[in-house]
Amino acid sequence: MIHVYPAHERFESNHGWLQSYFSFSFAEYFDRKNMNFGPLRVFNDDIIAPQRGFGAHPHQEMEIVTVVLKGQLEHRDNLGNHRIISFGEVQRMTAGTGIVHSEMNPSTTEEVNLLQLWFLPETYGLTPSYEQISYDVENMKNRLLPIVSKKQASEQVAYIHQDLTMYLSDLENNQQLTFHQQEGRRMYVFVIEGELVLNDDTILQRRDAARITDVTQLHITANIDSRFMLIDLP
Repeated sequence: MIHVYPAHERFESNHGWLQSYFSFSFAEYFDRKNMNFGPLRVFNDDIIAPQRGFGAHPHQEMEIVTVVLKGQLEHRDNLGNHRIISFGEVQRMTAGTGIVHSEMNPSTTEEVNLLQLWFLPETYGLTPSYEQISYDVENMKNRLLPIVSKKQASEQVAYIHQDLTMYLSDLENNQQLTFHQQEGRRMYVFVIEGELVLNDDTILQRRDAARITDVTQLHITANIDSRFMLIDLP
C-alpha cells in the first residue's frame, strides 16, 4: 500500500527565525495517530535564518540524522565535536545515554535548509557518538545512493544503530529506478524537488511524502528532473 502525505498537510511552525514543517508529531504538534512510521520518529524540514539556531540542548536514546539541502549548519557537542555541514555531507548522532549539542547557521547572509530525521535505535543505553561523512553528489544521478546504513556503512556511508538504509537520488526527466524490497519491510519516499510517479499511478510533488507497506517492487519515474530521499525501514 502507498499512502501519500501531501506537503501542504504537514504541520507548519513559524518562529520568525525558524520555519519548520513537521511530518510527525513534534514539539507543539501532537497527533496520536501520527507518531512514527516504524522506527522513523521525526522528519522535520527546517529553514533557519542567518546567525540563528538552536543553543545547547540535550537528547537521549535516539539516532539523529541531519542532511543539509542548502546553506551550512554548524554543530558543537559536549563530546568535543565542532563541525560545519553542507550539501554533500550527512551527520549522524547517536544520543544514547545522553548528549548535549547546538546547531547554528554560521552564515551572515544565507538561510540554511535542512532535513532532520530521528530514528528509534535497535538498542538502548548506547554510548553517545557523532559521525559526519561526505558523499559524491554526482553518484546520485539516476541511481539510489546510500548515505546512512547499518548494513552498508563505509567511508561514504554513515553507520546507524537501526536496520535501515537512507538513499538520495537525482532522477532525470523520464528516467526510472526500481527498488526491490523484502517482504514485511517499509519504505518512506520524500520528494525534495521535482515530481515523481510511484508504480505508474501515484504522483508525488515537491515535498510530498509516501509511506509504503506490502510492496516488494517500487518503480520510481521522474516527470521532471527530481531529487528525492528513499528510506528502507524495518
